This record gives sequence, structure tokens and C-alpha cells, in this order.
Amino acid sequence: MLTNQQYRLAIAPMMDWTDRHCRFFHRQLTTHALLYTEMVVADAVIHGARERLLGFDEVEHPVALQLGGSDPAKLAEAARVGEAFGYDEINLNVGCPSDRVQSGTFGACLMKVPDLVATCVAAMNAAVTVPVTVKCRIGVDEQDPEPALDALANGVFDAGADALWVHARKAWLEGLSPRENRDIPPLDYNRVYRLKAGKQSKFIGINGGIQSLGEVRLHLDHVDGAMLGRAAYHTPGILAGVDAAFYGARSEAFDFAALIDAMADYAAHHIEQGGRLGHITRHMVGLFHGLPGARRYRQILSTDATRPGAGADMLKTAFAAVELGGAAAEAA
Repeated sequence: MLTNQQYRLAIAPMMDWTDRHCRFFHRQLTTHALLYTEMVVADAVIHGARERLLGFDEVEHPVALQLGGSDPAKLAEAARVGEAFGYDEINLNVGCPSDRVQSGTFGACLMKVPDLVATCVAAMNAAVTVPVTVKCRIGVDEQDPEPALDALANGVFDAGADALWVHARKAWLEGLSPRENRDIPPLDYNRVYRLKAGKQSKFIGINGGIQSLGEVRLHLDHVDGAMLGRAAYHTPGILAGVDAAFYGARSEAFDFAALIDAMADYAAHHIEQGGRLGHITRHMVGLFHGLPGARRYRQILSTDATRPGAGADMLKTAFAAVELGGAAAEAA
């Protein structure tokens, strides 16, 4: 069973962004926030290159594996594989609106078949001992979010789900692109608050458009947890304030020099294994957003660090351009 303290803040699963390098980087900024993988399709987990798809560094804990699929047996098998890899939670995606997700009959289109979602959750829950959770939208297309979200929530909790994370927008599968689905449908935080008010004993978390730790605090007056998505990715420096704000850590100046050292060591190992520096630095471009020297830092990581043969010392070169006087304020 999840507890509010353990999962008060999470970094949302984001396709093409929250890979293992991104998660390692985010973990250097916050010890306690729950991290999520990108969505991995159940068939790929069962039949694909598992280490490439599922491998992660032990430092990433707590870390959850998000699965995509709609076949209960396949999802149960993929969940078993994820648990064996050491993931702390298995999450089912019922919110992604991309075309490839729709063609596979999973993601947000599953909002239309809550009974099937419940069957999937029950199968996953029976297959593993770690928490099984769901991430969804408030509805899709012409659905009324009041009965649609209630039906989904009732089904998954009856099936044994430990938590429901709700992106507080509809997904429009007809007429909007996946990118437009992240911005155009209006946010309805109150709908998620009403869901929580009716399910006091269940873990309900909120996602969608949350830009700051201050906004997280406001949401936590109404729900059990909050997810940062694009704000965490584009301005990751805000994560340096998470442990003090929500997990009782001492509030003190964050050691960004130690962070860069850790990332340089990590990058050097990755390069030794045949990887490229840009695989890692692409996630770090926004770290010093708003600080003097941040523009030069971004230029180095966006150009020099992406060139073939770029070494880990490039990170320290970029860091040397930044004036850290305002870093404490940036982390707040």
C-alpha cells in the first residue's frame, strides 16, 4: 500500500524523455521523488531486449515501470518481468493519446472500456507483490468526465490498484495531435479533487500543467500526490528543492558542483560502454535556467556535447560558465 509520505511528489513518465539517463540525473537532484520510466509496451517487455528496455541504475530507486497494453495476460507477464528487474511499482498507462498508442488499443482510448482496464489491473496485481497503479485522463473525446472518471476509478480500485494518478485534462483522440493534447484541452483540477473527496481511503494523485513546487503544495491540500512533467524536464533545477519541501530534509544550499561531478563520472562510464555524451546532456540543458551564464551552458551542451567524440569533461566546461549566486533561489 502506498503512503502519502512516500509518493507525495513524482516525476511523470514522458515518452522520449524519461529514459534511464534522465532518471539518473533527476535522482541526483532529489533523493525521494518517485521516478517513472517512459511507457514500455508489454509485448516489447516480453519479447524485446530487456536490459536495453528495462535496465536502470540502483540509485534510481524509488522507480516505477510504466507499461502500455490491453491484454491482461501479457500485462501480467510484463509486470512479472518488471518486478524481477527490481522496479518498485508497475503502472498501467491509460492516458497517452498518441496515434501509435491508439492503433495498439491502449493508452487513453482505454478510458472507453473501464471494465477491460479493471481486468488488466486485476491480472497485474495477481502477478506481482509490488504496488500496481494506473495513470489516466479525466475522459476522452465526448465523454462526460464525471461518470467516465468515476467508472475508471471504481473499476481499478475494486481490482486492487494501489493508486490512481489523474492527468486533469481530457484527451481528444479525434482532431488533436498528441502535442496539442498536452495543452489545448482545459485543465480541470477540481474534477480530480472531487474524485479524491469521494475516495478518502484511496491514493489519488494529480498531474497536468503543474509548474512549481508552490503549485504542488496547493494541490496537496486536496489530493495525496502531485506529478511534475514538463516543468521537471525543462527546468530541472526546481527538483533540488523537493526533499526539503516535501520529505523533511534539511533546507540548505544545493551542491551543484557535486552534481556535475557525479554526472561527469556517469557520462564517462556511459561513453566507455560505447554511448555518446549527448545521450545524457540532452536532459541537462535546462538545469541552470535563469542564472547568469546559463545561455552559454546551454550552447555548450546543445552543440559541443553532441559532437562525435565529445568527452565527459565537456560537462565541467559548461558548468564553469554558470554563476551560481542565484541557484538557491532557482531551487525553491
